[in-house]
Amino acid sequence: MLPIGSTIGILGGGQLGRMLSVAAAQLGFKCHVYEPEKNPPAGETSAILTTALYTDYTALEKFAKSVDVVTFEFENIPSKTLDYIESIVEIFPDRKALKISQDRLFEKNFLTKLGLETAPYLKVDDVTEFKDAVKKIGTPAILKTRTMGYDGKGQVKITNEDQVKQISKTFKTSNHILEGLVDFTKEISVISVRNSKGEISCFDPGENLHENGVLKTTTIPAQIPRALITDAILLASKILTALDYIGVLGVELFISKGKLIVNEIAPRVHNSGHWTQNGCVIDQFEQHIRAISGWPLGDGVRYMNVTMENLLGNDILNTEIISQDARAAIHLYGKKETRPGRKMGHVNRLFPKN
Repeated sequence: MLPIGSTIGILGGGQLGRMLSVAAAQLGFKCHVYEPEKNPPAGETSAILTTALYTDYTALEKFAKSVDVVTFEFENIPSKTLDYIESIVEIFPDRKALKISQDRLFEKNFLTKLGLETAPYLKVDDVTEFKDAVKKIGTPAILKTRTMGYDGKGQVKITNEDQVKQISKTFKTSNHILEGLVDFTKEISVISVRNSKGEISCFDPGENLHENGVLKTTTIPAQIPRALITDAILLASKILTALDYIGVLGVELFISKGKLIVNEIAPRVHNSGHWTQNGCVIDQFEQHIRAISGWPLGDGVRYMNVTMENLLGNDILNTEIISQDARAAIHLYGKKETRPGRKMGHVNRLFPKN
């Protein structure tokens, strides 16, 4: 159990790192954030900030030796960086979960071996494999990069033969995957957590709506049958156990014809779990800090209904209006530059639990 006053290292200085550092401070920990970009959101809330590239091994060594444990706020950290840090200090969640989640093919293979259902998928490394995959899976389908994609990036939706022909003419890069499009009625996510003792806690599933590939709202409770809620929580627990996981894991699921289909897993605190900040006594960020520090997990029971809305781009200009709603808890990320679709903050609107 990590003693109060210890230092937690966080790779990545975005909004998730910011909220992790706040949760850590509430438990008496200090945070040291490592981030290549200048003036990151987490820099305002962490005790120490290192601004350096992930290839700067002098800075990495100094960072790793200054902390008691390391975690991360996003998946796309170079493997060599993690190897170097791990030679000095422990990283949670561990490399197995990260390796699986960084590659969509590895992720789908892992999930199907667990007996969980995913969208139909095939590896695509060249134009021949692409054409064969389209014939086997059919359209509509989505061509995705196996790595580095998030919030709809690195994805192309294919709906007709003309698109197949056009992509075939320009297809040059490897490391892709073709996924069949799932005909789903709802998308939900389960924010789950496991500590080193094998204790597991799952928050209530949230119902998600996306705009242009970016999460717009998460509503709690999800309007789905009780049996599916139970199944979703058991499914997330199964993944945690199979990975021998430590920390918070986000599991995104489609509901299709009454069945749960796993879309993807995220080995970190998750955008769709922000509602927990105001709907639960212990939120996802504190649960993560507790788990990686060897502390007992907190009580994740929900005591309010919540609608979480991301403030994207110019949505932040509505903050003054939103502030007039007494039920609206506003969380801003301190980002200086506003861009279309950029996550500038979120608001949790609270309602009495039925």
